[in-house]
Amino acid sequence: MRLSSKTRGLGASESVHRTGIQQLVQRFARNQLAVVGFILVLAISLAAVFAPVLAPHDPLDQNLPLKRSLPGQHFVLGADEFGRDILSRLLFGGRSALLVGVLSFAVAASIGLVLGMVSGVAAGIVDDVIMRLNDIVLAFPYLLLALLIVTALGPSVLSTTIAVGLWGAPSFVRLVRAEVIALRNREFIEAARAVGARSSAIMVRHLLPNFAGSLITFGTLFMARAILVEAALSFLGLGVQPPTPSWGLMVSSGRDFLRVAPHISTLPGIAIMLAVLGFNLLGDGLRDALDPKLRN
Repeated sequence: MRLSSKTRGLGASESVHRTGIQQLVQRFARNQLAVVGFILVLAISLAAVFAPVLAPHDPLDQNLPLKRSLPGQHFVLGADEFGRDILSRLLFGGRSALLVGVLSFAVAASIGLVLGMVSGVAAGIVDDVIMRLNDIVLAFPYLLLALLIVTALGPSVLSTTIAVGLWGAPSFVRLVRAEVIALRNREFIEAARAVGARSSAIMVRHLLPNFAGSLITFGTLFMARAILVEAALSFLGLGVQPPTPSWGLMVSSGRDFLRVAPHISTLPGIAIMLAVLGFNLLGDGLRDALDPKLRN
């Protein structure tokens, strides 16, 4: 049985698509640091998702006679100032860090997509107004802006998520706008306009797919900074509130015992470092794999 030309065309396009994905994976796999970052992010994500299964103890259970126990005495990674298992709290604290990171990325990317695409497509006075407001927000130091938002909304996971998302939105606006300006006069966009495609359809169907890779790469790097900001806010008592486990809060609560029990602050600090390192390495690897200028 002969295949129709349409069927052969679809098969060829699917083959090309699979080949492109395979080449992307191969380029990424050749970057050893990127693979290390991917493994770190995957391990931290799996540990956070399966924390109820992996945690040897309830992270909120207190055992005052065993407070400040060193690693290996009664608990694998020791106990904090209230006798709570540090390993269990680290696993559940990863949930708070990743939750704030993912949700704040969703907030920042959503705002950045809408304002950045409108600014890039509309141009003129609309572009000027959006970008000047964007510059005003960027002028604020990131931690000061996050502190102002959390102070206004009250300390909680939700307010931390909103604060980190609003802090990151201006960077997404600039990224999306730059990509749209670079693409808006290309031939395929002009062809879409010529056949009567609406601006909204052009944005969603033609512009967005062409810079989705850059958005994902920037989002991965943003996750690293979001985890740092969440940890900083929790350290200052304005983020995740006790007794909910949080890496920043664990570092803060153990700073009074650095001489007698340094592991209380050191271990969550190492967790923050590994998470940030993993997302940064993963983002750099994705950038190198997706950017055609860096493929060699």
